[in-house]
Amino acid sequence: MLNENIKAIRKSKGLSQEELAIKLHVVRQTISKWEQGLSVPDSDMLISISKEFETPVSTLLGETVVESKVDDLKAISEKLEIINLQLAQRKTARRKLLHWFLISLCIVLVMIFAVLIILSSPYLGWDYKAPETAVMGVAFHALEWLFVRLAPIVFIGAIVGVFLTRKKA
Repeated sequence: MLNENIKAIRKSKGLSQEELAIKLHVVRQTISKWEQGLSVPDSDMLISISKEFETPVSTLLGETVVESKVDDLKAISEKLEIINLQLAQRKTARRKLLHWFLISLCIVLVMIFAVLIILSSPYLGWDYKAPETAVMGVAFHALEWLFVRLAPIVFIGAIVGVFLTRKKA
């Protein structure tokens, strides 16, 4: 039992007999004899082995150790592949959402420009003698002034964004 457990844990840790022997300050043949059941390590050496393997001595002495199987690695790689696919799908969905948002932004900007051109600043003909009318007229003028100056920059940025987020063939 001890010999099988030492061998199984050594292999699961990815160590050769030589590497384990160097870490325990013994010769490789000693490790080989332990694994073949021809000899057993003393109590001090069992403690050193358990520390090296980061495994309780009870595991070395009696509990059976299951070697990691290739199937476990295969299952892990399949799970990672699924996660990668999900991340790729999320990235694609976000890109599409951003793409359509930018197209919508371009359409809204063009529509607002069209409305402003059709209305041709009706507040300019208002009677500004009343303070409320004067405040409203100045507010409309300020908003229109800001829009006319900022909208082209936003529009160009949105057009560039549409081209950058389009689906590449």
